[in-house]
Amino acid sequence: MCALAGSQTNDVLEGDRFLTNFGGGIAGGISNGAEVVVRVAVRPATSIGKPQTAATKEGGTTTIAIEGRHDPCICPRVVPVAENMMAVTLMDAWLCQRALRGREK
Repeated sequence: MCALAGSQTNDVLEGDRFLTNFGGGIAGGISNGAEVVVRVAVRPATSIGKPQTAATKEGGTTTIAIEGRHDPCICPRVVPVAENMMAVTLMDAWLCQRALRGREK
């Protein structure tokens, strides 16, 4: 998806449904009725047992080595965190919508 131009990722509307779902079910921040699809990218863990360059408070750099037990594979923890953040985000959006509808009365 990142390599495509915007013109190649337009979701085509036919009648009352979309023929494509490049936007993951969201158009302009609003659900368009299609299945909501979430894609997650996670950067690698940086606290590994290999010497690395780090910034100092004084504005320079130094070499640090993190010691102790470290698990560079964060994959098992990413899934529940991502699922729960999605649940919190959806619930927040739902509560906002409910509050807005309450003002209409």
